[in-house]
Amino acid sequence: AVYMCEVERHHPQVLQNQDKESFSRLEDPLPAVVGVTYELCAGIVDKPGLSLEEIACGEVLEECGYRVPITDLRRITSYRSGVGVTGSRQTLFYAEVTDQMRTGEGGGQPEEGELIEVVEIPLEDSMKFAYDETLPKTMGVIFSFMWFQNNIAPKLPKK
Repeated sequence: AVYMCEVERHHPQVLQNQDKESFSRLEDPLPAVVGVTYELCAGIVDKPGLSLEEIACGEVLEECGYRVPITDLRRITSYRSGVGVTGSRQTLFYAEVTDQMRTGEGGGQPEEGELIEVVEIPLEDSMKFAYDETLPKTMGVIFSFMWFQNNIAPKLPKK
């Protein structure tokens, strides 16, 4: 969706008066990177019988490569996203991870179309990252960084 929004912004004529049968090819396609965004680790709640916490722990392992015990998760809040399109409900959890908890590379499941690179943002750069409009990110990322700065960062030892 992000890529297509950029195509529409750069080549508005391509999507005008188009339908599935007559969709034209871009003469000068944009690089795939324009569709890449920074996102939180996430997953669809589609596993009957598993709690949100169990699903979250599974997604952290699959996407980021860390084995997080359910007891290490802290539920922050739930909120709505995509209110004009999907109205989905998201639940945000917080967990601290260590190198000892890393059991794999993460990266998601390519066969499901996932192309995930784990990115670490240094604490001192976190708010600059959150507000940098040149780095495409979800509102959940910005909110999580603000929550962390208000709730966790003040309790950390000063350098």
